[in-house]
Amino acid sequence: MTLCNVLLVDDETAFVETMSKRLIKRNLAISVAYNGNEALQQLEKNHNVEVVILDVKMPGMDGIETLKEIKKHYPLVEVIMLTGHATVESAIDGMKWGAHDYLMKPCEIDVLMIKVDEAASKKRRQEERIAEARIKEITSHRAY
Repeated sequence: MTLCNVLLVDDETAFVETMSKRLIKRNLAISVAYNGNEALQQLEKNHNVEVVILDVKMPGMDGIETLKEIKKHYPLVEVIMLTGHATVESAIDGMKWGAHDYLMKPCEIDVLMIKVDEAASKKRRQEERIAEARIKEITSHRAY
């Protein structure tokens, strides 16, 4: 697994600190945000983020609202939703708005790592296809 840039978004400070340490030990580059607005600011500053691990239940802008904004402004960034209060409705909502996957808290770190790896791979494949299409477009214009 190549180094992956992950943004961890959760309003629970203890969870963010613990999960960050666990993910860093597994060779992920982690940045953190404690609410939806902070997450969007982080994404604006750091264009290397590939995967966002996003809590559903947060005060202010909740996870679904944050997901919608992420997908609107950064459509290639993959989002894994995390919640301790899973409902079928919120899972369906998350998937409908483009979440890569949905996990219950506390989730096993190995399961989360598999999901992060899948999400990062998906983002990289999309970027490669876009780059190939741009190259094809540029080279086809030279033929005239």
